[in-house]
Amino acid sequence: MISLLFIYMINMLATLIEKNTDLKVVRKLNLGGTDIAFNALKSGGIDMYVEYTGTGLVNILKKPSQNNADTVYNEIKKDFNDKYNLDWLEPIGFNNTYTLAVSPSVEEKYHPKSITDLTKISDNLVLGSTMEFTERPDGYPGLQKAYNINFKSVKSMDSGLRYPAIQKGDVDVIDAFSIDGMLEAFTLIVLKDDKNFFPPYYAAPLVRNDTLKKHPGLESVLNKLAGQIDDETMRKLNYKVDKLGEDPKTVADNFLKSKGLIK
Repeated sequence: MISLLFIYMINMLATLIEKNTDLKVVRKLNLGGTDIAFNALKSGGIDMYVEYTGTGLVNILKKPSQNNADTVYNEIKKDFNDKYNLDWLEPIGFNNTYTLAVSPSVEEKYHPKSITDLTKISDNLVLGSTMEFTERPDGYPGLQKAYNINFKSVKSMDSGLRYPAIQKGDVDVIDAFSIDGMLEAFTLIVLKDDKNFFPPYYAAPLVRNDTLKKHPGLESVLNKLAGQIDDETMRKLNYKVDKLGEDPKTVADNFLKSKGLIK
């Protein structure tokens, strides 16, 4: 999941920098997950990458998960600056947290827009989810408590089987990550988490403070992306690469042009 984020965001940040400054950017696209990228950032092997706020809080700082997005952001911004001399810039907009999605047939019959709407019909529906989601406190067990939701049955399955299962009608609802391009590919309807149960995983540039000091104006350039990509837009971008096979750099550059961020 984060590898795809790296590819998109590295290309976006690099192009944004090169088109708005005299700097040349080396793109390192093979860093893998958070552990490798964060260690490279701390050591100076790289100057920046895009990380999730929830990952910063839970995986890096080893703190308990929280539900308030502003609280999480303010906490990691302070702690990363104090502990690692790193700065979280403004969030890009999308929140890659858990979500629930329903099939077009469920939408046509019941018209749910939110998880609260889903609670009114859940006893008629089958949930297909990963084993992890059925066991995590910020997954189905916590969701049941927060929303008082109970499905007719729950089918645990491999993550790759959920989409074929909902397409065939074996299940009616699935868990997913909110920017998954397969949601777009299978034309599923993503429900609003109207009680803000799922923890926030907003994406934001994480940058070395010495890099920002060395290049005045760089922060303002990077913050041009702030709030520019919502969940639906990111799903569509992922769909273009995952399903249509388009080049990630081309997709990233075309998006920047569409927003007037580069010429």
